[in-house]
Amino acid sequence: MVWKWDFTFNEVIPRLLEVIEVTINATLGAFAFAVMVGLVLALLRRSDRKWISWPTYGFIEFIRLTPPLVQLFFIFFVFPHLFGLTLSPMVAGILGLGIHYSTYLSEVYRAGIESVPKGQWEAATALNFSPLQKWKSVILPQAIRPILPVMGNYLIVLFKETPLLSAIGLMELVGMAKGIGAETFRYTEPFTIVGILFLILSYSASLLVKRMELKLDLNRR
Repeated sequence: MVWKWDFTFNEVIPRLLEVIEVTINATLGAFAFAVMVGLVLALLRRSDRKWISWPTYGFIEFIRLTPPLVQLFFIFFVFPHLFGLTLSPMVAGILGLGIHYSTYLSEVYRAGIESVPKGQWEAATALNFSPLQKWKSVILPQAIRPILPVMGNYLIVLFKETPLLSAIGLMELVGMAKGIGAETFRYTEPFTIVGILFLILSYSASLLVKRMELKLDLNRR
């Protein structure tokens, strides 16, 4: 099939640019949800009470070991039958990807928390800090700083998972490319441009993560 530049510039690119905001919003929304829920899961996982830590560990492992596409289908198609809860494709997508990646971020949080020197925990106790003060002022600031680049990498990975959302009817970049192909029977141009857009956005995000790592000066001692 011969590449058609007029078709690319007049039909493909304008329609893809219309939905690029959907992809970005889904990515940022899911990541924000994952960041918050991941911290909660990490704290519950560290609980001394086994009736809290064990079910949390089971939930984390279950989500991590099952495909995100199945989880998206469950939220979008099964929730209305089980709970009477019908969600829009965008909300279901944010919830599905957010829950999935929250389990990975919970382990990142846990690694960061465990890297805080024991003396810092003892100092917070000696100063008679409340549990909230200890976590807010001493532990979390030291735990989160070194894991920010890792979290940035998960943001990039999550962004590349957004094509899964087309399976539940969300018209993002890949979904639009499939629609253009189905209408025109030309798939080369739309999917090539989608690949280029993902490359540009992913590479730009990777540069920001690298810049963050250098700014935080994590490699110096």
